[in-house]
Amino acid sequence: MASNSDVRKRKSRMTQSADFKKKNASNSKNINAAKQGAADQGKNEAKPGWNLFGILLSISVGLVLMTVVSYKHAEYMFTIHENNLWFSNIKEVEREISFRTESGLYYSYFKDMIKAPSIFTGLKRLIYNNDTEHLRTINILQRFNIYQEVVLNVLYEYIPIRLFNLIFSKLQTQPIFFYINSVFVLHGCLVSALFVMAWMLSSSWLAGVLASLFYIFNRIDTTRVAYTIPLRESFALPFLWIQLTLVTWFFRPNMKREKLCLWLMGIAMFCFTMAWQFAQFVLLLQAFAIFGTAILEIIPIRKAQRVMLIQMCSVLLVAILQFGNQMMLSALVLSFIPAAFVVFYIKGPRSSGNFLVKIIKLVVYIVLVFVLTAAINVSVKVLITHESDAHVFKFVLKKLGMGDPRDFDTNLYICNGGFEFLPYDTFERLTGNLVLPFYIGTHCVLLLALVHTVFKFWCGANKDPSKFGFFSQRPELAYITIQIVFFAGMAMTTLRFKYLWTPFMCVLGAVGIADFGFWRKWLPKQFDSFHVDAVRHGVTVIVIAALYMNCMPAVTKELEDLREFYDPDTVQLMEWINKSTLKGAAFTGSMQLLAGVKLCTGRPLTNHPHYEDKVLRERTLELYQMYAKTEPEVMYDIFRKYDVSYFILEDSICLVNKADGCGLPSLLDLDNGLIPDGFKPQDVTGLKRSNVPRFCNEIRYGKPAYMKFFKLVLHNKTFRVYQVLTEPTTNHK
Repeated sequence: MASNSDVRKRKSRMTQSADFKKKNASNSKNINAAKQGAADQGKNEAKPGWNLFGILLSISVGLVLMTVVSYKHAEYMFTIHENNLWFSNIKEVEREISFRTESGLYYSYFKDMIKAPSIFTGLKRLIYNNDTEHLRTINILQRFNIYQEVVLNVLYEYIPIRLFNLIFSKLQTQPIFFYINSVFVLHGCLVSALFVMAWMLSSSWLAGVLASLFYIFNRIDTTRVAYTIPLRESFALPFLWIQLTLVTWFFRPNMKREKLCLWLMGIAMFCFTMAWQFAQFVLLLQAFAIFGTAILEIIPIRKAQRVMLIQMCSVLLVAILQFGNQMMLSALVLSFIPAAFVVFYIKGPRSSGNFLVKIIKLVVYIVLVFVLTAAINVSVKVLITHESDAHVFKFVLKKLGMGDPRDFDTNLYICNGGFEFLPYDTFERLTGNLVLPFYIGTHCVLLLALVHTVFKFWCGANKDPSKFGFFSQRPELAYITIQIVFFAGMAMTTLRFKYLWTPFMCVLGAVGIADFGFWRKWLPKQFDSFHVDAVRHGVTVIVIAALYMNCMPAVTKELEDLREFYDPDTVQLMEWINKSTLKGAAFTGSMQLLAGVKLCTGRPLTNHPHYEDKVLRERTLELYQMYAKTEPEVMYDIFRKYDVSYFILEDSICLVNKADGCGLPSLLDLDNGLIPDGFKPQDVTGLKRSNVPRFCNEIRYGKPAYMKFFKLVLHNKTFRVYQVLTEPTTNHK
C-alpha cells in the first residue's frame, strides 16, 4: 500500500494537472475570442466610417426638415392673418385698429419710437411718459414689458433697407409689417424648439416632424399668434420652449458642454422673463417641477440648483432693467428658490430610512419649502411695501371658491373668457386631430413608471439612484413628465394658459409613438435593434400620413377662406378724434377701446388694459362708474378730477344683461352693493336697490340734468362721444 506522503504527492500532481488544463482552456478561449474579435474587426473595418456618415446624414436630414416645418408654420400663420383681414390692402388706421385691446397699447410704443427723431429720444419719452395715464408721469419701461419693441425698433432702424428689399417686397418693409413678420419668425423658432425636444427625447427626427405637425394642425389650441400678434405671450412663448428644450438637454446624464448649455439657457430664460409679465408664474411652475424631480433624486441636486440659480438671475436682471419693478422683486419664484436651496441643504444628496420614513421626510420637505417661501415673500413685500399683485391672489382665491364674491377686480378677471376653466370642446378638437389619445397614453405610462420606480427605490430594492429603472438613463424624461402635470393644472383652471400644455401634448404624443425605449419594452425579445427601429419608424410614418390625411383638407379649406377687415364705426371714431380734437385732449372709456385710441390718435388716456398697477385699478374702477347707477353730478366730479376732455360710451357694454352676471354694469353694481338688473331674489343677499338710473343709458336722452355737464359730439351705431364741459351751463337744449 502506498504511504500517506505518496498519496499526497499524487493528489498534488493531479491538482496541478487540472489547474494546468484549466489555464490552457482559458487561454484557448481568450485566444479564440481575440481571433474572433480580430476577424470581426477585419470584417467591419469600414463600419465606423459608414456609421459616422450615416449619423451626419441623419442629422442633416433632420435639420433640413426642422427648417422646412418651422418656415411653413411661420408662413401659415402669416397667411391666416392676411386672409382674415386682407392686411396688406386695408388702410393703416384699419391695420392699427385690428390690434385689439392691449395689443394696440403695446404696438403704440413701437410706433412712437419709430416716429421719434432718434432712439434715445424715443427711450426718453418712454421713461417719462405723460400720455398713457393722464396727469401721471410713468416709466413705461418699468411698468410694461416692452423691451421687445425697443429691440425691434433698433433692428428696424439699423438693418439696411437693401437687405429688406432682398427679403421682402416694398410693402413688407413698412414698420407694421416688419413688426408682425418678426413675431411670425419667432414662432417658427418655437416649432424648431418643439422639433428638437421631441427628437432629443426619442432619438428620432421623425418624432420631431410628428410633434411639429401635431402643433401646426392643432393650431386653434396650440397658438393664437395669428390673431394677437403684439401680445406679450407672442414674444415670450418661443423663448419659453427654447429654454425648456435646453433644460431637457441639461438634465440628460453624462451630457457634455454643460457650460454652453447653461449660457444658452440663461439667455433664453432672460428673454422669456423680459417679454411677459406673467413669466414669473411660469418660472414658478418650472421651479416646482425641478424641485420635485430633484427631491425624488431622479436628477442631481447640483443640476437642479444651477437651473434654479439661472431662473433667479433672470428675474433679478429683468427687475433691474425695469428700474426696480416691484412686481418682479416680489415674485414668488424669487422666494421659492432660496427656500428650495435650504431644503436641499437639509436633505443632503441621499435619502435614508425605510419607506415610511422617506414618505414622512418628503411631506416635511414639501411643507417646509412652502412655509419658507411664504415667509420670505411676505418679508419682501413688507420691505418694499408692494401691493400691486394683490389682484392675482384674489383671483386665485376666487378660483378656489373663496374670497369676496363682489370684488370688482376679481370678477373682471373671472368673467374674462381667457380666464375661465378649459372647455370640453378643447378635448374634442384635440382628439379629432389625433394628438390627445397618443398624449394621454404616453403620459399615463410615464406617470405609472415614475411611481413604480420611486416606490421600488424607496422600499430599498435598489439603493443606487443611478439605477432608477426606466428613468436611470433618462432623467430628463422624468422631469418632462412632472413638468407637464403643473402646466396641465394651470391650463385646466385657466383657459389662457392652455398654450403651456398643448405644445407639450404634441411633443409627448410624438415621443410615445417614435421612442426606441417604449418599443423595446413592448416588442418580443427576439427583435434586435434594427427591427425595433424599423417598427417604430414605420409606425411613426403611418401616424404622420394619417394625421396629414385627416387634417390637411380642413387646412386647405381654411386657407381658401378670404375675408376683409370691416369696422367702419371704429374707423370713423379714430378719424374724427384725429381731425376734431386737440392733441392734448384726454379720453376715457373702456380699457379695450382706449388702447386703440392711444395707437391710432396718440391722445392722452386716463386708463388702459395693462391692469397690473394698484393705482390704475382704483382709477379705472372710479371712471367706470359711467356704466353704473351714478348721478350726473357725481360723474362730472370724477371726470374733472382726472381732467377728462371726452368720454366714449359703448352700447355693447351699457346695454348688456348677461344671465351669469358678467356684464360690466352688473359687476359695478355688485361692487357698489346694489342689486344688478335681472338678478333673482336668492342672489341679492346683502344688496340694496337703487333709484338712480344707469348713467350710460340715461344720458342718451339728452335730459337737462345731464346736458348741463356734457355735450354729445359724435354718435354712430357703436359709439357715443361726449365732451366734458369746463363749467356747468344752464344754456342747453
